[in-house]
Formats: sequence, C-alpha cells, structure tokens
Amino acid sequence: MSELPKSESPRDESRRKLLTTTAYSAAGIGAACAILPFIDSMNPSSDVQALASVEVDISNIRIGEEKKVMWRGKPIFIKHRTAEEIAAAQKVELAELRDPQTDSDRVKSGKEEWLITIGICTHLGCIPIMGQGEFNGWFCPCHGSQYDTSARIRKGPAPKNLEIPPYEFLSDTKIKIG
Repeated sequence: MSELPKSESPRDESRRKLLTTTAYSAAGIGAACAILPFIDSMNPSSDVQALASVEVDISNIRIGEEKKVMWRGKPIFIKHRTAEEIAAAQKVELAELRDPQTDSDRVKSGKEEWLITIGICTHLGCIPIMGQGEFNGWFCPCHGSQYDTSARIRKGPAPKNLEIPPYEFLSDTKIKIG
C-alpha cells in the first residue's frame, strides 16, 4: 500500500503560495508586454491621422459652382448654392422625400448657401454628377439616382440622401472637414 503524503508545514505552504503568486504575476506581465505592441499596431499610422481632417479654402468658389476635395479617400462636394437652389430645397415637402430631412438639417445655420456632402451615391457607391437630373442637384450615372439641391434622394434606387461629413467653418473663407 502507498502511504498518504505528509501534511506540509505552514512554512512550506507559505512558500508555495509565494511562488505561485510570483509565477502568475510574471506570466501576466509577460502577456501584457506581448499584447501591447499588437494593440498599438492597430492604431492608424501618422499619414492616416494627418488625413483625419482637411482644411479647405472656399473663397474661390463662386455662387452656383462646386468644388471637389478628397477626405479620408472619399470625394467631398462643396457647393456654393444660389438663392434659387436654397429656396427650391427649403420648399420641398418632407412627405415627398424617401429619406426625410429638412434643408436646414443638412447645412449650418447662417451659412445656408454652403452645402458640404460626401460625393458617393448611397446605392452602390458611384460618384454623382452635379447639375444634372430633374431636380438640378446631382445625378448618379450608374443606376439613375437623382438628388435635389440639398443632396436628398428624390428618384432612383438609392435608399438614402448623400451623407453630410462632420465639418465646421473656421472663418468665412475656410472650412475644416473631419
């Protein structure tokens, strides 16, 4: 027959607890040191962070014209709307819209003449053409979606309005997108 192990002395038990705690602590620190570089590698690189926002001079965009800039790899349309385009956008009944938004929800208060939108059709990602279609806004040549002068979907397969990026006016002639 085999003998039962002798009970450990309190000193041995204390020593075992200390070694176990030390081993677990060392393993935890080692795991953290191994994981931190991996987590850091998921942060955007400095060139990507530099493109997180873009400042645009809008002083050279005449009334009725549009400027296209790139932000985060997406085309941004900056439209200097005419009084007629603003009036047409403001008088549209929300019941007529597939994705109801008022014109005032899509522009900054006091700067209604400026419409800044992401220039990607919400149907399949094509680039719409300005000043085309029945609503004198944007027309997507891929599948025929038509947007009005506030970049709201009015006709065609696109399910949503053109998106509005986060932006702010730094001055009367400069905006910051992003």
